[in-house]
Amino acid sequence: MANTIEYNGYIGSIEYSSEDKCFFGKLEMIEDLVTFEAISSNELEENFHTVVDEYMQTCKDLNREPQKTYKGILSNRA
Repeated sequence: MANTIEYNGYIGSIEYSSEDKCFFGKLEMIEDLVTFEAISSNELEENFHTVVDEYMQTCKDLNREPQKTYKGILSNRA
């Protein structure tokens, strides 16, 4: 992924919508859908950190483990 951001073990995608004039993204490599958006790059980074923290807190409140980013190693045994 070329346009990504990382925080606390999570990777977020970064895209830009020229139509809406905003940046947006989602947490990558987890099954839960967690999105964020912003007008500026500084705001994007702040919002990304906030959604990661909120995701982890929500999982704690629901008494479930937050999903972690899949690692780049896949073991396939025949």
